[in-house]
Amino acid sequence: MWGLFPLYFPLLKPAGPFEVLAHRMVWSLLVVALALLVLRRWRWAGELLRQPRRLALIAVAAAVIAVNWGVYIWAVNNDRVVEASLGYFINPLVTIAMGVLLLKERLRPVQWAAVGVGAGAVVVLTVGYGRPPWISLILAFSFATYGLVKKKVNLGGLESLAAETALQFLPATGYLIWLASHGDATILTEGPGHAAMLAGTGLVTALPLICFGAAAIRVPLSTLGLLQYLAPVFQFLLGVLYFGEAMPPERWAGFALVWLALSLLTWDALRTAHRVRTELNRANAAVSTGLLDPVPPVRDADVVAAGPDPVDTRP
Repeated sequence: MWGLFPLYFPLLKPAGPFEVLAHRMVWSLLVVALALLVLRRWRWAGELLRQPRRLALIAVAAAVIAVNWGVYIWAVNNDRVVEASLGYFINPLVTIAMGVLLLKERLRPVQWAAVGVGAGAVVVLTVGYGRPPWISLILAFSFATYGLVKKKVNLGGLESLAAETALQFLPATGYLIWLASHGDATILTEGPGHAAMLAGTGLVTALPLICFGAAAIRVPLSTLGLLQYLAPVFQFLLGVLYFGEAMPPERWAGFALVWLALSLLTWDALRTAHRVRTELNRANAAVSTGLLDPVPPVRDADVVAAGPDPVDTRP
């Protein structure tokens, strides 16, 4: 579903990207609030309101994801689907770089190599485009920042999205009222079908998230990480095969370098996961012979994922 988003947003024309963004914020809150009401998951809201620091982080996450959503909508509706997909291909590399710079994390040599190849890809694409791939970079850095903030907040997917869209609700509603007062609100002028499609942005946002949350507790984290690459793959294929966007040789070269970097990350993550499990098996074998005390079980979350970190919200 995330990979097919480029097919949905063009259907919302003649609404501009800011109007679509505002509707997405408003209707997403309503859909997620309804889901939480059905699930009876409201205790977290009172706890969050008593924690100013977490509220401030939620506000940062709301602002950053608003930038991400807005740029993505603009890119899709202005024939930049391929460039948008690149943003989500390089997002894992940006996330790793931010971990090193901001969290002082230590990288393994293969991870350093992947980041270096990714940086080279940006240089090649800058030459190919005749400018830096700004859309890709904004999407990658905004989403990586969003993921970093979400780790600090430590709130569930539905709950976090509800809190973020609650903060976005008033500004978005105010903008829509302003559009209507100037006669520019397409939801009032383009018929019921168009209005239903704009309202559908809430369901389009929430449904993949709900499915993701259900999958996260059923499949290994490494599998989930690999599956995360499907979204930008679908977006890329749609951009090239369906929308017919140009892919000159230098752009192919840049994408090839990005895919090489992601292959290095995946190989290193799978190798690390295998080594961790092998060591656990040896330790458990030693326990069974009485040589060691029992080893506590290791969760999937303790093993390095094979792809980008699982996230709560996509473009």
